[in-house]
Amino acid sequence: MEAVSGGTRWGGGLWISTRDQARFGYLFLRKGTWKDKQILSENWIRAAITPTPVAGDYGYLWWLNTTQKQYPSLPATSFAALGYGSNTILIDPEHDMVIVWRWHRDRSANEFFKRVVAAIKES
Repeated sequence: MEAVSGGTRWGGGLWISTRDQARFGYLFLRKGTWKDKQILSENWIRAAITPTPVAGDYGYLWWLNTTQKQYPSLPATSFAALGYGSNTILIDPEHDMVIVWRWHRDRSANEFFKRVVAAIKES
């Protein structure tokens, strides 16, 4: 199998900067709109973050927090893209927030997100 240029594993995936990951997350936070232009269909965004019949916490490559099992400190409306090395793009619509966190230990994610939410509530 031919691999994607940039060195990602398993022949697929993205090889992009943290800023580009944040832009991708922001596009989903804004329901497909970028600078007053609808780039992705809002209906498609909604479908992508709707639980599938197979798994109630999974959409179209998005991990959903519908049961708050993954991230108990975050709203049930939050969702995340998770990649190799626990690279995470978290979208939290209730706090109007996108967090990109790369190369972390997955088990510490909820505590980190909890602290970020607490910090923005204090400001």
